[in-house]
Amino acid sequence: MPSQTLMSLPPGSEAMLRSPEDTASLDWERLSSYLAQQDHLLDLTEPPRQFSGGLGNLNFLVNIDGQHCVLRRPPFGILPVGGHDMAREHRVLSRLGEAWPLAPRSLHYCADPSVLGAHFFIMEYRPGIVIGHRLPSGLNGLSAGPALSSMLVTVLASLHAVDPARVGLGDFGNPEGFLTRTTNGWTKRAEAVSGDRDQLIVAEISHWLNRCVPPELPATLLHGDFKLDNIILDPATLKPRAVLDWDMSTRGDPLFDLAILLSYWAEASDPDAMHRLKQMPTATEGFHSRAEVMSAYASITGRDISNFHFYRVLALFKVGVLFLQLYSRFRSGATTDAHYAEFGDLAHGILEFAHAVMRGTAS
Repeated sequence: MPSQTLMSLPPGSEAMLRSPEDTASLDWERLSSYLAQQDHLLDLTEPPRQFSGGLGNLNFLVNIDGQHCVLRRPPFGILPVGGHDMAREHRVLSRLGEAWPLAPRSLHYCADPSVLGAHFFIMEYRPGIVIGHRLPSGLNGLSAGPALSSMLVTVLASLHAVDPARVGLGDFGNPEGFLTRTTNGWTKRAEAVSGDRDQLIVAEISHWLNRCVPPELPATLLHGDFKLDNIILDPATLKPRAVLDWDMSTRGDPLFDLAILLSYWAEASDPDAMHRLKQMPTATEGFHSRAEVMSAYASITGRDISNFHFYRVLALFKVGVLFLQLYSRFRSGATTDAHYAEFGDLAHGILEFAHAVMRGTAS
């Protein structure tokens, strides 16, 4: 980890952090001892602070070797198989920046769960703003929507243009049979957490998906959860500074990444569940429609999107299952966050929307 003089946080960074009282408790003294063994200094005179937002992994601003870094570890409790993969994320972020500057560099990975209760990694900190489901004060959709819409498409297309072999990721993931494996994987997750209300709709969607798997496009690097609030933006220009949250990254069919983005891309006419997702402000006037985003991606990349219906259903299915998993964490007591109590109904609404898209009565 390179050393540099510690600078004060840029204006606005404080708003992205939880208060010390609301920061999750970790054994920072044990982390300090561990890092000392690696010849690194954790400065605990500046207490670590947890970043606000997000429903999954825990992110903390820490001071190591005189610079601000981000420590990232999985959430507490029982985790789904294959989820919250810090080793995967470290591997990608330790290499991808060589060809794609928006990937923050991973500085250190620890596989030993005895240090902080789970494996974790430390990466460089890139300050900026994050836009969630609501535009910040001073911005409106008519002025910011077109630029943000175009930026999202351009950034995703540029990631899919990276040659994995160039950055030592030529053997990353298992792209052969990606769509079938992804369909089966999310079906198994759904079956593990769905209650009586969702079992029939899960069965119908998964059966349709298995019957309709299209020929796969040549594999690219995939982010796996690409959306607006996973991008750090320059507060003055809204240009991207970093893309975060790579724990679901792999190699596979690039249209799945596009479909994931559009599964969070609410439009004004969408059912209530899409608006309750509160992921991106795309239902605001000025943002491009999902159809316009698809067209722009096809134009930039030259990829055939004629089979996109399948990807659209699969991505919505995944989102619905993710919220079923989050609700399952609440029911099991792994989290006591009151917001999670609503996720069962939200997941059901998203699955209903996926079912309507599957049948062709929604888009």
